[in-house]
Amino acid sequence: MPTTLKGPWSLPEIEQFLQDTRFPLRLACTSRDGYPRVVSVWYAWREGALLGVSHGKSALVRLLEQDPRVGFEVSPNDPPYHGVRGQGRATLTPLGEHDVLETLLERYLGQQESRVGNWLLARKEEEVLITVHPERLFSWDYRQRMADVSAGRAPR
Repeated sequence: MPTTLKGPWSLPEIEQFLQDTRFPLRLACTSRDGYPRVVSVWYAWREGALLGVSHGKSALVRLLEQDPRVGFEVSPNDPPYHGVRGQGRATLTPLGEHDVLETLLERYLGQQESRVGNWLLARKEEEVLITVHPERLFSWDYRQRMADVSAGRAPR
């Protein structure tokens, strides 16, 4: 199924943003009680998909096993606001020898060698690769109209 696009950015601009930014992926799935659940996860953009990792026994993995449909957003918390939202489906596979965990540690921590990095790598065999295949992508960019706003404060 081809990905549908809406918003001011082209697909190459969306892909560049997703590749370059270090904001976490806010991943929404449906919980057993029918309410949405949003989880922030580290991600990497590769070959048209968002790749993340979670422990095989995590609530996130259990929910995605029941319903692979997801919503997501990648954007800064502070103005000027811009980013990418979307909807798609998640697939789960054992992490195995895949290098995504190491890539995520480098991407978000700048190194693999740290307390949290060592802890995650020590349990790598228990981790699951989450691959989100976007079906819809929505971009927005308020940087120009919010050029006089920064760090959450309006000009005085």
